[in-house]
Amino acid sequence: MDGMKRQEFDAVSLGILWDRLISLTDEIVSTLVRTSFSTIVSESYDLSCVVLDAEANSIAQGTMSVPIFIGSAPVTARHMLDRFPAATLAPGDVIVTNDPWLGTGHLYDITMMRPVFLNGRIVAYTMSITHLPDVGGIGFGSAAAEIYQEGFRFPICKLVEAGKLNEGLIDIIRTNVRVPEQVVGDIMANIACNEVGGRQVLEFMAEYGFDDLMPLSRAIREQSERAMREKIGTLKPGTYRNSIDLEGFDGPIRFVCRVDVKRDSVAVDFDGTGPCVRAGVNVPFCYARAMALYSVKTLTLPTLPNNAGMVAPISVSAPAGCILNAQSPFATGGRHAMGHFVTPLVYGALAKAAPDRVQAESGMMNLVTFQGRHPNGRGVSTIYFAAGGYGALDGIDGASTTPHPSNMAVVPVEIWETITGMTIETKHLMPDSGGPGKQRGGLGQEVVLRNTSGSLMTMLGMGSRTRFPARGMFGGGEGRLRAHSVDGKPVNAKARVELPPGARITIREAGGGGFGPPARRAPAAVLADVENGFVTVKGALGDYGVTVDPRQGTVVRRTAKSKPKTAAKRPAAAKTAARKKTATMAPGAGR
Repeated sequence: MDGMKRQEFDAVSLGILWDRLISLTDEIVSTLVRTSFSTIVSESYDLSCVVLDAEANSIAQGTMSVPIFIGSAPVTARHMLDRFPAATLAPGDVIVTNDPWLGTGHLYDITMMRPVFLNGRIVAYTMSITHLPDVGGIGFGSAAAEIYQEGFRFPICKLVEAGKLNEGLIDIIRTNVRVPEQVVGDIMANIACNEVGGRQVLEFMAEYGFDDLMPLSRAIREQSERAMREKIGTLKPGTYRNSIDLEGFDGPIRFVCRVDVKRDSVAVDFDGTGPCVRAGVNVPFCYARAMALYSVKTLTLPTLPNNAGMVAPISVSAPAGCILNAQSPFATGGRHAMGHFVTPLVYGALAKAAPDRVQAESGMMNLVTFQGRHPNGRGVSTIYFAAGGYGALDGIDGASTTPHPSNMAVVPVEIWETITGMTIETKHLMPDSGGPGKQRGGLGQEVVLRNTSGSLMTMLGMGSRTRFPARGMFGGGEGRLRAHSVDGKPVNAKARVELPPGARITIREAGGGGFGPPARRAPAAVLADVENGFVTVKGALGDYGVTVDPRQGTVVRRTAKSKPKTAAKRPAAAKTAARKKTATMAPGAGR
């Protein structure tokens, strides 16, 4: 690479070319979504699509991709090329794996990579990652004690060789899953999107007269690395530490991190973090590293498109055997249930280094797997996506029912009921569930589902925030805890529960933490929260010291040293704006 002739790009041209590459990856995502068979891909967007250069450096990622896979995709690509060196690949080859330690951290994600040839040599690779609806075994949850219980695992191999599909591997997969049409359909969608991606790359190169992508890749990565190093330089140098406790299975699990901020680099170390557990929530290092990279990026250059240059100034380490560097054969199916907490862990450590950028803790995403049989007789194995409230930020209230630090979307009620035979009876935001603060944490929601399939359904949970609520930042209050119940009886949010026909499942999502002291929240904002149904009259008084008369549109501020005084009525225009804002925030609509 160093010996290649360096090609220079002016800033305008580089920006145009970079945008075109991102648009190209968006086309790959579109192909994947349109050809997929499961709602996990077509509705929830649990996917990533990446373009890499000939040396497996990522240069562009689809904007609707799961952001953290920018950290794992290049690593997986290099593992694939170690197994199948570039010189051994041919046009039409597709390499695949779902190995947790080589891919994204659990068996349920399948990663495919396809070389792009021009004039007989590889000029790029396209890669796609999707969460499969089933991989056999015990099912997607945290109930497994070791990896062998979780489903099939295949090493790095060729799913397609010189254009010929490996029918034997497809037959093995089809035989071991509960919903073979969806699983195989999604696999074929991955093959298709990578083929389309290869064509798009070649058309892009032809349009701009490129016979090699390496000069452009180098320019993009150098620009991104330079921008990242400059932005890191705005952080206060020093060593920062944080720890958080999470609910485990035999007691709390402690997460610990140390973050060293230097002039133009950041090092994250998880030494001191607790050991692995005999349940499917352990986190392979590839995933923990990706979450750490994502966390630093969002605090520095969140709008910078994802590529390998962006992550170059960031290093991550964790002791082997801790829950953030799990070793085989520990189970990892629900690795996100623990791995997502890397982000609030890092944010908390860097609160003093970037107080205007960090975020209060979020209620976190909640994935619940349902397995059983549809009233029409076909198998069901799918995920109900839900989310707690978003943590508040400096000057910004947390969004309600919005996943963080991932970005999956909620499956529409009508589609969910159609594919499962179940019924969603109610779905509404829970007032007072967001942590109080100068900026209020996002609300959780309550969802009631009923098993109307006529058959026994199995529910596998991976819920967190049942014992340790989302913490506020800089004096902000905690969000409300998550809770699951069946027919009114509480159940463990990480448990495997059998649901007879007619059973009702109630899921109450956790609220996000607040930012800043609640006493500093403007009384008019508290009134707006009450009018919008985000805060009750009782909550306004108890959490904010504000007495509200929503019928009159007035607030009364109570303090220990002065008599209550009535504030002026809020202008009618402000009330109208609040109602419009409420209308756009339908329960569960957040991504």
